[in-house]
Amino acid sequence: MKQTIHTVSYEVSQVLANVDEDQAVKAAQSIENAERIFVTGEGRSGLMGKAFAMRLMHAGYEVYVTGETITPSIHEGDLLLAISGSGSTGSICQFAEKAKGQGAVITAVTTNAESRLGEVSDHVLVVQAATKKRLPEEPETIQPLGNQFDQSLHLLLDAVIIYAVNQSKKTNNDEMTNRHANLE
Repeated sequence: MKQTIHTVSYEVSQVLANVDEDQAVKAAQSIENAERIFVTGEGRSGLMGKAFAMRLMHAGYEVYVTGETITPSIHEGDLLLAISGSGSTGSICQFAEKAKGQGAVITAVTTNAESRLGEVSDHVLVVQAATKKRLPEEPETIQPLGNQFDQSLHLLLDAVIIYAVNQSKKTNNDEMTNRHANLE
């Protein structure tokens, strides 16, 4: 068991070590510059997106998740952060194209900058991790499906929020705690 834990954490640390710092900084800046932030993803990428959206809310950003009943329409000045490991998930690409048509900024988080999602986006944050497709250019992993992408995505997006908050001095831990759910 210890060896499996070590290998998984090593794999994720290797993925994160290969993140392009300029891309990550641009993702943080797109968050900081947005009037409102919309997060979209399907499946496990969507779950990581929801965790990211919750952290953005804690940090004081106005944030929505696509598909929720209270999500308003997107407009110019807004950001759509679109997550798709392959960059080809149909609904995510459609959301990005629609948001682009409304004047929103699109930041893609994907393994493939040349994908349909990457091409429509203003900014791309590449996560060089294995997906369920196991393409030849993806790194080796002991993990099934897109686990390596999901885990790396979770940590990377947390780092993006921490960076954005630290750069803007927008909030602090006490304020974030006050925004945490209290109907529990």
